[in-house]
Amino acid sequence: MQLYISPGSPYARIVRIVVIEKKLSEKVEVIAAKTRTTDSPYYQINPSGRVPHLVCADGLALEDSGLISSYLDHLDGHPSFALPAGAPGLEARRVEALVRSTLDGLAVLGREKWRPINEQSPKIVLHETDRAKRLLNLWEQQISHPLFHGQLNMVQIVLGCTLGFADLIPDFSWRPNHPKLNVWFESISARPSFLATRPPMPK
Repeated sequence: MQLYISPGSPYARIVRIVVIEKKLSEKVEVIAAKTRTTDSPYYQINPSGRVPHLVCADGLALEDSGLISSYLDHLDGHPSFALPAGAPGLEARRVEALVRSTLDGLAVLGREKWRPINEQSPKIVLHETDRAKRLLNLWEQQISHPLFHGQLNMVQIVLGCTLGFADLIPDFSWRPNHPKLNVWFESISARPSFLATRPPMPK
């Protein structure tokens, strides 16, 4: 299988962590794709140009970090990250959706802040900064939720990748005002799969 990624993409990092945690590194070839480049050869593989993108052994192509993670998790017939039935599964979906909303907003903010200053939209920067602060305040209050502790799950993986990405955004300092969240993040960041997928600083 071939997994196309961008080294700095938090969405690709989610899947890369699943690959490591599921001990699939020898079966999944990780390939850095050229994205946001005119006429990139990658667009012949994935016309949307987005990452992550998995080409399965049978040629089936999958996009979206949640879908790819679920596919890889079920390959051995013993899923580690499958959701429970009933109310616990609904709660896990609810929390993960809100964590992904946090990541989606930060991704927009990051793209905007990495533009030349004269090309940035102050309105977008303000809107996404305010949204990120609201959500990070929420997680500071709710980091004791059982889903953020115990056996590794997708909620933890997504939040860890979200906070790791937040660290890369220029002039966005989340740690001082969120001490409990920072302690949680430092702990999960020490996990080998997180260390192996640590994103590079943007150029």
